[in-house]
Amino acid sequence: MVKRYLQVGKIVSTHGVRGELRVQPWCDGPDYISRFSVLYFDGEGREGRKVLSCRPHGNITLLTLEGVDGIDAARALRGKILYMDREESGIGENEWFIEDLIGCQVLDADSGREYGTLTEVSQTGANDVWHIRSAQGREYLIPAIRDVVREVFPQEERITITPLKGIFDDED
Repeated sequence: MVKRYLQVGKIVSTHGVRGELRVQPWCDGPDYISRFSVLYFDGEGREGRKVLSCRPHGNITLLTLEGVDGIDAARALRGKILYMDREESGIGENEWFIEDLIGCQVLDADSGREYGTLTEVSQTGANDVWHIRSAQGREYLIPAIRDVVREVFPQEERITITPLKGIFDDED
């Protein structure tokens, strides 16, 4: 299901005494969060705060939000999940977020056979690996490469693939 507001990270601590927040990014990297002018505390975009400053600091992001002007206000936000607006993401037409893919049915591009549901994505460096859970509860791992993934329709919660030989039990 394609959502407008997606999780971008979690506030894990404070930084200094002026309200700066330490955010563990759940995205491409600590600097990715800097592209957003507003971040939200809910997945519906109701409770947003303007981003005053944002900068990478090692593997975390240091963030200052409007209205968070001291250590007490910053401490109160510890543990909160931050959401971003997809419309500010700059994502291309044939690009998706991992969150868009989770829950999609995975089907054979030629036969229409249903292999299962995409439940997780592992980022391995060379290529992502998609975890597919069958109706019987068995997990299969497929490489997210062009030779395997044919079409992705997150709005329809459907992905078509041409699996490599040997991934699924009943293949020759």
